[in-house]
Amino acid sequence: MKKVAIIMGSDSDMPVVSKAFGKLDEYGVPYEVHVFSAHRTPAEAKEFTEKAEENGFGVIIAAAGMAAHLAGAIAANTTLPVIGIPVKSDTLGGMDALLSTVQMPTGIPVATVAVNGAGNAAILAVQILAVSDKDLSDKLKADRKANREKILAKNEKITAEYSRI
Repeated sequence: MKKVAIIMGSDSDMPVVSKAFGKLDEYGVPYEVHVFSAHRTPAEAKEFTEKAEENGFGVIIAAAGMAAHLAGAIAANTTLPVIGIPVKSDTLGGMDALLSTVQMPTGIPVATVAVNGAGNAAILAVQILAVSDKDLSDKLKADRKANREKILAKNEKITAEYSRI
């Protein structure tokens, strides 16, 4: 099975990024976690990214706040799918990171999840890997079914308790 690389621009992003770990663990997807900055360690970020595919990675998740150039810098150096997680900052509430992550030029795409959306980034990474892994695909389908059943049970309870017909 291919691995997922999780790269954050700073260790201060760990509270957000760590939410991806549990999701990947649930699906049994191996991952590595690194701190590389697009601005402070560009050579190291580039070197890791250029070797990612040959080192067994299938998807890269990149999380950064503020200027948030990390996902774009990573995507510029690989053809692997890159998922950007814009991280909320005190200054502009994550809007700066969201716009920096989502506004990529044609030819260098970055799939972008919600601000602080590490859980969905992990699930998207699993979905990408599941294209060529039936076991992962089956796990995703089972989780979707279980989520549907939970919501329908909640609906039944709420409807019975609060409806006045």
